[in-house]
Amino acid sequence: MNKKIIITGSSSRFAKSLKKKFVGKNIFYTDRKKLNILDIKSIEKNFKKLKPKILIHIAGLSRPMNIHDKRINESIDKNIIGTCNIVKICKKYNVKLIYFSTSYVYPGTKGNYKETDPLLPINNYAWSKLGGECAVQMYSNSLILRLCMTEKPFTHKVAFYDAISSFMFHEDFIPYFNKVILKKGIINIGGDRMSVYKFAKKNNSNVKAISRKNINFPKDSSINIEKFKKIKRN
Repeated sequence: MNKKIIITGSSSRFAKSLKKKFVGKNIFYTDRKKLNILDIKSIEKNFKKLKPKILIHIAGLSRPMNIHDKRINESIDKNIIGTCNIVKICKKYNVKLIYFSTSYVYPGTKGNYKETDPLLPINNYAWSKLGGECAVQMYSNSLILRLCMTEKPFTHKVAFYDAISSFMFHEDFIPYFNKVILKKGIINIGGDRMSVYKFAKKNNSNVKAISRKNINFPKDSSINIEKFKKIKRN
């Protein structure tokens, strides 16, 4: 990649995997000390210094999911206000913005959600990511990735046998990262539709099957990945 790229959230789980493959003299990973998304001056300082053509926005508050119920202010600040600040500076300097969202912005009832389907976030985490999406949607030079990904190996000891998803591992997305970031609009990123337990079992034979009943987890949050598949083929 010859274009200069700034990546926020260098300590995130995905960024740690990305650093192993997506590197070069024009790629700059930043943490909150180098680039504070809650400080407009900090963002602009990096833009003036590095003169990027693309910004990949990964920074934010994610897991555990219930942290967004307990620390609402922090969730709003990091995932909504921080993203709004990023959009403003990207617009000012005409820098392409790639925003990491989540497949949980879909209702999670019928599955196979296309990028054009209606949205209804399933929890506060998803609401916070959709809040960021709203700002990004206002900026035409942008790409929203609705991700259904997790780290490898599967980190949990149990997995839902009665919850359908489209999980993929970080490492399986990274080979196509260069292709994806050239696009604009919205793209669902994930793997094949299957139960969370079946997905987990492929990588962790010790994982135990449990039911999602009485747990706030969507019945079917699988996504339609035809756009992603087309990018992979080309």
